[in-house]
Amino acid sequence: MRLFSAAAVVATGSLIGSIAAAQEVVWMLEGLEAPESALFDEARNTLYVSNVNGEPTGKDGNGYISRVSPDGQMLEAQWVTGMDAPKGLVSDGTTLYVSDIDRLVAIDIESGEIAQTWAAEGAIFLNDTALDGAGRVFVSDMIADKIHVLVDGELSILAEGETLQHPNGLNMREGKLLVAPWGLELQEDFTTKTGGHLITVDVEDGSVKSLGSGDPVGNLDGLEPDGKGNWIVSDWIAGAVYRIADDGKYEMLLDLDMGSADLEFIPGQSLLIVPMMLSNSLVAYRIE
Repeated sequence: MRLFSAAAVVATGSLIGSIAAAQEVVWMLEGLEAPESALFDEARNTLYVSNVNGEPTGKDGNGYISRVSPDGQMLEAQWVTGMDAPKGLVSDGTTLYVSDIDRLVAIDIESGEIAQTWAAEGAIFLNDTALDGAGRVFVSDMIADKIHVLVDGELSILAEGETLQHPNGLNMREGKLLVAPWGLELQEDFTTKTGGHLITVDVEDGSVKSLGSGDPVGNLDGLEPDGKGNWIVSDWIAGAVYRIADDGKYEMLLDLDMGSADLEFIPGQSLLIVPMMLSNSLVAYRIE
C-alpha cells in the first residue's frame, strides 16, 4: 500500500453552508518531521507533537515527540526519542500515551522517558488514542479495523470489523467513545470508495452506532470537541477541516492542503492547531 500518495478528493454528503472565509493564521512552525498529532497540556502550557520522521509503518527508531509552546515556539525538538512512527497522543496528566505502529507507549511526562510499552495483538497501523474517566486507554488500528483498550495493564481488543470503517480519530464524550473513520473499501492509493462518518463505540461491549444520519463525510482523521456541542474533524486526503454536528450535518471550516492530521483545539483561546504532515509544519488558526 502506497501510504500518503493519493490525490485529493472532494467530500460529499450533507454539507451545510459554504466554505468559511479564509481563517486567521495565528502562527506557523516549520521544521518538524511528518508531524501527525498535537496535544495541549494545559497544566504545563505545552503542546506535545508526534513526529513520524520516516515511513508511517517503518520500524526505524526515528520517531520522536516535540514540545512546542502555544504561541508556536519550539521548546524541545526531540523531547522523547526511541519510537518508530508515533501518532496519536493522549494524557492523564502524568503519563503521555502514544500509538506507535503496533504498540502503545507510555511516557512519564516529568522525566521525559518511556516508562512502559504494550504490544497490540495483530496490529498493523495503530493511530489515535483516547482516555476515559475510568483510566482506560483506547487506541485505533486504521488498517486492521480494530479498537484496542488498555485496562489494568492489559491491552485487548474492544471492537473490530468493517462497521468501524477503518477507525482513525478517537475522543470521549459522556462515557461514549467517538470515532472519526477513514471510510469503507480502502484502495491501493489510500482513498476509500465511501468516506467515513462519525460513529460511537460502546466502551463496555464494543457495539457500534452511527452518530447522526450516517451520510459519508470524508477520510477523517483528527477529532476534537468545539466546546459548543459539535466536533472539529480533519480530512487527511482532502485537506479539509469540518465542523460536524450530532445529526451528521457538517460545514467546512478550512480548505487546506493534503495531510491535515490529528488536530488539537483549545476552546478558551478559540485556537485550532493542525499538524500538516506533508509540509512538516504545525499551523494555528483562530476559529470562532
